[in-house]
Amino acid sequence: MEPILITPLVLLAVVFVVYRQMKTRPTAKRGILYTAAAMIVAGIASGGAIDPRHLVLSISLVLVEAAIAVALGVWRATTVRVWLDDSGVSWSKATAWTMLVWLASIAIRVGLYFAGGALGLELSTGGILLFIGLTIGAQSYVIAQRGRALSSTARRPDTVVG
Repeated sequence: MEPILITPLVLLAVVFVVYRQMKTRPTAKRGILYTAAAMIVAGIASGGAIDPRHLVLSISLVLVEAAIAVALGVWRATTVRVWLDDSGVSWSKATAWTMLVWLASIAIRVGLYFAGGALGLELSTGGILLFIGLTIGAQSYVIAQRGRALSSTARRPDTVVG
């Protein structure tokens, strides 16, 4: 995919995801995980994440980027407020800290993009899609797990399990 086409799509997807995170949402929804998976597949399918001229260096950078993407997603997930309502449904909503970590995530990704270029690697948009998909997926997964953990610990002692 051409960088001129992919850049606005990535920006639109990130803005949409951040906007939705700022709204109160049930943690059990899985739609964002499908979006993240689609971005990961598109990033891999579009190619260019691995530079065949610098195979070891580019694979190393992709692995570092993947680890950082997941770590940033987990970090952002810890800044999201997760709670149970009176009926036992878990909800989430991003905080101002989440927005700050999003800004840090974007700055780190831009830095990695230009670091690859400075190392002589061919710059690609496939790597950007892969990074965004991994980071969104990791964040969503951890938030869902936090919601499930709250729901399972919220069982009342007088509840009969059978």
